[in-house]
Amino acid sequence: MSLPVDQKTADAFAESWNHLPEGSVYTHAQALDWFEPLTPADFSGKDVLELGCGNASLLYHVMSWNPAHAVGVDLGSSVRSAEKNLGLQSYKNWKIIQGDLTTYRGSTQYDIVYCIGVLHHLKQPYKGFESLVENTKSGGKFHAWVYAHEGNWVIRNILDPIRFVASRLPWWFTKHVLATVLVFPYYLYAKILNCVPRWKSLKALPLYEYALWIAQREFAFFRHVAFDQLVTPQTAYIKKSDIEAWFEKRQDIKDTYIIMRNGNSWKFGGTKQL
Repeated sequence: MSLPVDQKTADAFAESWNHLPEGSVYTHAQALDWFEPLTPADFSGKDVLELGCGNASLLYHVMSWNPAHAVGVDLGSSVRSAEKNLGLQSYKNWKIIQGDLTTYRGSTQYDIVYCIGVLHHLKQPYKGFESLVENTKSGGKFHAWVYAHEGNWVIRNILDPIRFVASRLPWWFTKHVLATVLVFPYYLYAKILNCVPRWKSLKALPLYEYALWIAQREFAFFRHVAFDQLVTPQTAYIKKSDIEAWFEKRQDIKDTYIIMRNGNSWKFGGTKQL
């Protein structure tokens, strides 16, 4: 039997997730930011599904929002780290499943289905979007976050060619040598921008809004993000028009939204039609 088309990407990310400290790599504030306009109240008492859960860094926070039940699906071996991290908490109403998110269909549909930072790494991002909607019950909400084509010219033209080589190197070399060296100048850039006044003229600088956001974190998080960019063999940068076209293909969704985040990514979602 042939492997899923995204298996190499899933295996690459598992190398990242499985070599992180216990718990969530994200702060609670970061989790809230990724999910907005959804709030913890939207999750309370609901059946929740995460497609592409990695090491459960987001589910780790979602569980504190009092869902009725939560399920995480991931194709890679990071499911082991996910189970370990959720096991650190006292919650029991969760389940981790190793499987292909593009074909996963639960035995039941869910009130909230989300996919954060994964669709842009799929060979066929629209199939991931279809799974997002198909697993949402009537009246339920779906939500996603992807890299944008808009605002990412530096990454697309400078980092992507390096990624082509880096994704073929041993993970430990990519993380501890390549990612460390490459991200250090950006770390200084972000920290300096965060210290100076918010002059309007600075907004034209590359990745300005993103720099202010990530500047709140320590160097290890910068390296984690750089490693994630370098280790994957597959990355797409999604245009707003692409998301609009995805929406137009579906006749069963409403109240859709597309929100620019940090000047270089899109949050989008909507409600499944009753």
